[in-house]
Amino acid sequence: MIFDKLKKFDIVFDSPEVDCPPVFSSGDVVSGRVVLDLSGESRVDSLKLHAEGFAKVHWTESRSAGSSTAYTQNYSDEVEYLNRREVLLQADNGEVTILPAGRHEFPFSFQLPEETLVTSFEGKHGSIRYWVKVKLHRPWATVKKIKKEFTVIEPIDINTPALLAPQAGTKDKMARAWYRNFGQVSVTAKIDRKGYTPGEVIPVFAEFDNSTSRSVVPKAYITQTQTFIARGTMKQKRSVVGTLCGDIVGARSRETWHGRAIKIPPVGPSILQCRIIKVEYMLKVCVDVPGTSKLCLELPLVIGTIPLHPFGSRTSSVSSQYSVNLEWLRMAIPEQPEPPPDYSSVVTEEEAEQRNSAVVPQPAEDLSGILERPLMAFVQEFRFRPPPVYSEIDPNPQPLNMRPRCMTC
Repeated sequence: MIFDKLKKFDIVFDSPEVDCPPVFSSGDVVSGRVVLDLSGESRVDSLKLHAEGFAKVHWTESRSAGSSTAYTQNYSDEVEYLNRREVLLQADNGEVTILPAGRHEFPFSFQLPEETLVTSFEGKHGSIRYWVKVKLHRPWATVKKIKKEFTVIEPIDINTPALLAPQAGTKDKMARAWYRNFGQVSVTAKIDRKGYTPGEVIPVFAEFDNSTSRSVVPKAYITQTQTFIARGTMKQKRSVVGTLCGDIVGARSRETWHGRAIKIPPVGPSILQCRIIKVEYMLKVCVDVPGTSKLCLELPLVIGTIPLHPFGSRTSSVSSQYSVNLEWLRMAIPEQPEPPPDYSSVVTEEEAEQRNSAVVPQPAEDLSGILERPLMAFVQEFRFRPPPVYSEIDPNPQPLNMRPRCMTC
């Protein structure tokens, strides 16, 4: 039977670099070959290829319907990005094809849609995946199937006016304990631009004015928010991916950061153009105020894939661009990483109360305009390949980054 004769059944993608999986973006041509290695002569009805790409979300929530009853509510949705079929082997007259013993290769090639795709992503409540599936049909035998995923990274060029614009803000809060006011704390912060790439250092310019009778501690965090949307409901996963701790600001004194450095770890790019999955980043400049809730100023970030003043242009494949700029990825790998704090430690009491008590709103209009595993599992791959498939960031069991030292320009 053919079960005994099929020694190898595999999908091999064409790659410009040896031992480096290819990376694609919208409009690129995906090519490769299906390999059959037969130990003897075999009869084949057909060999068919199906390329697919989907964004999918799913989670469940327990609901109470009274003191003695409860039920589980399921939330799911999906968006199709790719659906392409191709026949690699099939006789025109419907007869079987007889393949002799040995190795047989069947090339395939198809173009990804020209419209913007979404970067591959793996998260706790959803994923964005692209794959090629091949089915081998044989007489009097079950269908033999094989599936192999490929990575899509949609370029985000930070060399655009919107992402090169400086981000700044000011926020203040009155320190209170019971009925007594201890004075006001204010923070003013600025960063040079909105867009950065993994491995870059963000110089933070800030001023902390402590008019209270107690010392305060300024800190900065890079946070990531993954948002999953289904049936008008949102599920979010928040985590801290970078930290910076400043010096204590004494009572009735002022402290200035002249470009304190916080480094962006090897995280996936922002995802803003998917209807059901979004990944957003924020720089939080915070002050721990004794006796009251935390004061936090938020500056939005976009993590891109094409660094500032990149070499070359987007005339070749995404993988070839990244191969030129791998150095900024290597720099992102800490030698002795420390775990970042839990996200709950960097939100204010007001934020926590609002998120716990508020009914999840209908998602706003689309902002168009990674199997789950910790991100550190991908870190070694950064040394030899483009940014990895997006991964869930779990700061507790898997350290991500090393706390940068306080630096002054």
